[in-house]
Amino acid sequence: MENQIHIPTIAELVAKGESPDILFWVGCAGSFDERAQRITRDICKILHHVGIKYAILGTEESCTGDPAKRAGNEFLFQMQAMMNIQVLDGYEIKKIVTACPHCFNTLKNEYPDLGGHYEVIHHTQLIQSLIEQGKLKPADGHDFKGKRITYHDPCYLGRANEVYEAPRKALEVLDADLVELKRCRSNGLCCGAGGAQMFKEPEAGNKDVNIERIEDVIETNATVVAAACPFCMTMLQDGVKIKEKEIQVLDIAEITARVNNL
Repeated sequence: MENQIHIPTIAELVAKGESPDILFWVGCAGSFDERAQRITRDICKILHHVGIKYAILGTEESCTGDPAKRAGNEFLFQMQAMMNIQVLDGYEIKKIVTACPHCFNTLKNEYPDLGGHYEVIHHTQLIQSLIEQGKLKPADGHDFKGKRITYHDPCYLGRANEVYEAPRKALEVLDADLVELKRCRSNGLCCGAGGAQMFKEPEAGNKDVNIERIEDVIETNATVVAAACPFCMTMLQDGVKIKEKEIQVLDIAEITARVNNL
């Protein structure tokens, strides 16, 4: 039986006259997608373990509007964004950590135009800083020692925001055999889900993007592919299934929680 962690909502904290140091923006995938919920739980375990005072919005959180904007519905995006900004400002939120690069990019780069100004970090950046502060240390004899691991750069974390080092730093402490994909960093290849493509059928072509990407992964002979985005997670997992390969797809937060025995 897992230890139950109480995850406070911001409304709960405010009712007690308290405020969090950081708001964890869970995101649609982290809330509703069964696979992404596991990442959400691990991020909460990490926050709890290091003693950061955090909270979530709970039912007051709504979609950032990223899919609407990328699909071309600017009006719907602005409606969703304004609603969220109202809630965030009502609680005087200053700092936000996200589990999803799409939420990260939208909150960080697009909300300021609509009056929403916050310090926004991605969970891999938080993990990197906790490792550097010595608050997260891999346990001896953990599962990933010596394993061949590769990392897939999510578009909205990598090319859009130039966050390349944080996820890699989180993997470097593992004492694993790290190998880069041939298309990585600023030359990374999209998993095929961004730009709201996640929510529509692929158009006619000779190969799905996620199959092309998983072929890059297979080429490295890695047994684990690390991700840092719930969209990428779905696309990579689907690719692994189609190729019938024994490759584990894990988020950086899941790997971190596992090696710290959380």
